[in-house]
Amino acid sequence: MEIYYYITIFILGLCFGSFFNVVAIRVPKGESINKPGSHCPYCGKFLKWYELIPVLSFIIQKGKCRSCHHKLTFFYPFTELSTAILYTVSYYSFGFSYEFIIAITLVSVFLLVIVSDLTYLIIPDRFIIVPSIIIIIVNFLNLGVKGGFIQIGYGLISFIVMFLLMKLGNFLFKKESMGGADIKLMFLVGLSLNPLLSIVVIFLASFIALPVSIFLLIKNNEHVIPFGPFITLGLLIVFFTKLNIEEIFTRILHIF
Repeated sequence: MEIYYYITIFILGLCFGSFFNVVAIRVPKGESINKPGSHCPYCGKFLKWYELIPVLSFIIQKGKCRSCHHKLTFFYPFTELSTAILYTVSYYSFGFSYEFIIAITLVSVFLLVIVSDLTYLIIPDRFIIVPSIIIIIVNFLNLGVKGGFIQIGYGLISFIVMFLLMKLGNFLFKKESMGGADIKLMFLVGLSLNPLLSIVVIFLASFIALPVSIFLLIKNNEHVIPFGPFITLGLLIVFFTKLNIEEIFTRILHIF
């Protein structure tokens, strides 16, 4: 019976991933997510149902539009397959639980942010507000009223810490060091973790972003690096590995 759960969640992940592509590409441009229907972004041709099968249609069409033969962005199969895999991993890690709901919510944010931030250097507020509301509701159901408000407090603390880091960065570099959406994302991080783990997320995101930034700077002379994808990636790593901050400090002390 368990295998059917995995198959169902995987298929649902593929479908949601296809939907996330539409949302992440249209919303930052101020377009409706349901009108017009699915169409080629280059020639405008409306797509048939068999051109919308997640991953499979992209492979069959060799990554091109059937009408104009323009090469399609790799984000389409990447988001679909990543959503399916990460939703399945979420079920494997947490089963059907409150943590599972939070996990697939964070996965959804991660993929929306990747597509939107890398494509437009924009993370629409609704990509943060809607998931935050979902996680707040789950926290109240799972942790009770007191626990729910404590997590909101954690979110505010994480937001303030990131805001102060932004101000420090602006002062040191004499220019805008990070976007406002990156700061708002930290509220979502705090809702999902505690303040100490939120700081771990910041350091982890910075650690992952550093070599990527250096590579892009050398190769493309690119000075604007989207930080949102790294924050959400760091959040997923910490959330899924279920890091215990006390255990981390204990091991560090044992080293010395």
